[in-house]
Amino acid sequence: MNFISGKNFKAYQVMGAHQVEKNGENGFVFRVWAPKAQQVSLVGEFNQWQQPGLPLHKETAGVWSLFTTQPQTGQLYKYNIKQANGREFFKIDPFAQRFEKRPQDAAILGDLKPHKWHDGLWRGRHKRSNYFERPLNIYEVHASSWKQHTDGTSYTIKDLTRELVPYLKKMNYSHVEFMPLMEHPLGASWGYQLIGYFAFCSYYGTPEDFQDFVEACHAANIGVLVDWVPGHFCRNADTLPYYDGTPTFEYQDYQRADNPGWGTLNFDLAKPAVQSFLISSVMYWLETFHLDGIRVDAVSNMIYLDYGGRPWKPNKDGTNRDLAGWHFLRKLNQEVKAAYPQVLMMAEESTADTKVTGMLADNSLGFDYKWNMGWMNDVLQFFEMDPIYRKDNLNLLTFSWMYRQSENFILPLSHDEVVHGKKSLMHKMWGDRYRQFAQLRTLYTYQMVHPGKKLLFMGSEWGQFLEWKYDHGLEWVDLNDQFNRKMQLFTQTLNEFYLKNRALWEIDDQEKSLEVIDADNTAETVLTFIRHGKRKKDFLVIAMNFTPIERRNFRVGVPYAGSYQEVLNTEMKEFGGTWVRHNDLSRTTKIPFKQYQYSLTTTLPAFGTLILQPQKITLRKQRKFK
Repeated sequence: MNFISGKNFKAYQVMGAHQVEKNGENGFVFRVWAPKAQQVSLVGEFNQWQQPGLPLHKETAGVWSLFTTQPQTGQLYKYNIKQANGREFFKIDPFAQRFEKRPQDAAILGDLKPHKWHDGLWRGRHKRSNYFERPLNIYEVHASSWKQHTDGTSYTIKDLTRELVPYLKKMNYSHVEFMPLMEHPLGASWGYQLIGYFAFCSYYGTPEDFQDFVEACHAANIGVLVDWVPGHFCRNADTLPYYDGTPTFEYQDYQRADNPGWGTLNFDLAKPAVQSFLISSVMYWLETFHLDGIRVDAVSNMIYLDYGGRPWKPNKDGTNRDLAGWHFLRKLNQEVKAAYPQVLMMAEESTADTKVTGMLADNSLGFDYKWNMGWMNDVLQFFEMDPIYRKDNLNLLTFSWMYRQSENFILPLSHDEVVHGKKSLMHKMWGDRYRQFAQLRTLYTYQMVHPGKKLLFMGSEWGQFLEWKYDHGLEWVDLNDQFNRKMQLFTQTLNEFYLKNRALWEIDDQEKSLEVIDADNTAETVLTFIRHGKRKKDFLVIAMNFTPIERRNFRVGVPYAGSYQEVLNTEMKEFGGTWVRHNDLSRTTKIPFKQYQYSLTTTLPAFGTLILQPQKITLRKQRKFK
């Protein structure tokens, strides 16, 4: 069958448990893959979990099946696997679409009824447009810790539909990205140790509830992205590990199967049935929930044999590339794009040794976007630094300009940067509380004006001081403080500014999107540059001051003569700064600066950023000075 040959990418339609009519009787058909098992039987509430249960029949290629009228919709079940060595274990159904609430992990019988979608306008609009030329500003969310009820219980997806969707709209985000929503038994894994690759996590609600959430987002013009983990899986004994008593989903070689860093097991990505299983999982989530994108977690773990310092042997080419993982990811992207061309495929990958984004014909992995971990590390290192040393480290901000076209990048300020003693983004900033907020505003502005799409983790938008805790709600009480309230307003305003200015997203993937005015002003530690849109008149002039010293009569070279209006000042009083009025309209003079014939002067706030927009300019090509 195609599942075994790695060619069935909708295996969830036949595998697992499905309600059918057979010979005039209504019942359920069960199918499970356990090639080396001696026997597979069905147990559950319908027989009080008594062994051995109802025996399944072994079909070709290790798939076992059973039609029975005994179980009823809503009842719990598992498989009793008599493994290759004769030992018997209760195991979950790998294709189950519903599970009981953790810490229990039995599957629940019942098909998901077809949802009557009303998001045709959203989907149609995105089919007709090029997503590289659209804004992408992502709010990253952990579903059970965004907010909690007063009794300490976590919000469900129904609660998030009522409160998160309006909040996303209010804050002007274009997309929301959830950390994994698939079934997982341990909250401390943040969802990254999965057991149910086809099941919406019952801790958050029902799959029908999540369909309603996605529909509400699309009605509000917000895209929905979800993290997914194809590299490794939870090693709980009653779930996927050694399913039939032999390496089934994992590698035969234990050194390759074992993932001690995360306490998990690695999928055997060379095995065709595993490829069918995993690609079918993505297809299920895209089809069932109308997702707009998938972020593939821990890609490095799949494409490098020596990832994490584990023991390894060179591949047949004598390198450290994991050829199984490399080919699997290319196959994944090929199949997803064939079925859903407008779905965004994103990779969390931290090296520069493998081409991640781009066309498969160019020997890449075929993703649309890659998280720019290098940008994130460099920029946070710079902002944690005492300003006295920044003049000698300005290259930490500009190095990413050199390689910005090497991949299609997302600039992430994600959950990984605000846990495990790393401190929150607010807490990372240098100086006293006022200066921390000033620099946080400039950090977010730099993210927004740097080429690449954007991602910010929840709570960072108002400058939460405490680190994120997966089992606590965000510190919404912070918003009783004026600095936090004003920081939230700033993020809201900055997000709106991004959406409205095509120069910040329209040609992100082109070299001409960024024009450097002056990247060498180390004496004052100021960066000046231009972001361009498609049309000549669509550009913004950005000046960023990374010191606590106000720069008066600061000269900036500009490409065209005319007048320039300040359209964003991060130090305005309403954002938490001290400025009560904007700089006056700036008019150019014919005083050369760097390569420009014309320049203007303005006042740069301490630890602040200005963005200028042309008002009345002469769009003649000027002669550039050498």
